[in-house]
Amino acid sequence: MQARTIPALPNKPERKRKSKRILWLVILLCIVLLAVLFFRSPISKIDKVTFIGQTFVTSERLGEATGLVAGAPYFTVSDNEVVATIKSTFPFVKSVKVNKHFPGKVEVFVEEFEAVAYELDAEGEVLASLVNGSSVSLSEMKAVVLEKPLLTGWKDKQALELKAKLTKQLIQIPDSLLADISEIVYDPSASFSDRIRMYTRSGFEVITTVDLLPTKLAYLSGVVETQEPGRITMLKADSYISYTNLAKNDHDVLDEQKNSTQ
Repeated sequence: MQARTIPALPNKPERKRKSKRILWLVILLCIVLLAVLFFRSPISKIDKVTFIGQTFVTSERLGEATGLVAGAPYFTVSDNEVVATIKSTFPFVKSVKVNKHFPGKVEVFVEEFEAVAYELDAEGEVLASLVNGSSVSLSEMKAVVLEKPLLTGWKDKQALELKAKLTKQLIQIPDSLLADISEIVYDPSASFSDRIRMYTRSGFEVITTVDLLPTKLAYLSGVVETQEPGRITMLKADSYISYTNLAKNDHDVLDEQKNSTQ
């Protein structure tokens, strides 16, 4: 009697594996589709950019330099790139901090180097001299010149080198006294190559040097606060003479010269 063979049953586990592959493929396609829809939707874009703390540059210029504008991709914003771009493009910026708030909100906090004086360039444009030695144009902010001294005569190479040092010295002057200084003139002499002449809004003329300025502040403050307007000399020795006595001395000198010629 001949034995009959039973045909093998279909491989059910193989069908299950194919079903799982199809399921995972469908899930993957759904994820890709959702991702495409998400990144093309307004929720993935920058909705509002706020720059805080800047005074020497407009928000528009900061936005152009960094690419942080409404409608730009939110998730491609790199904090480090934004910081590096702003500091390299605008040398008057001291530090930058970026805060991102999903969805679509970006805040950029800008800290600038402090302005300690102002000056006019060859074209008559107002420049702010900052504590780090750099300068920045203030063509649209001329009103603030009243709050700081104006630098004049700082044009040659030696003067420019001293100006960077002077800005660091001025930051040590109390705000009330600095606001009283209206002009600082580069006035070198044979004995003092860094001599300066300062004029105050309260009527004083001050002669000193860039190097000596920080150590002479106490004397300067004392005279300005207690004496009538006059000339203050703060070099190797300190001296003060009122304009009244200065005019009298000049008159006496003229009288002596006149008498000697007779």
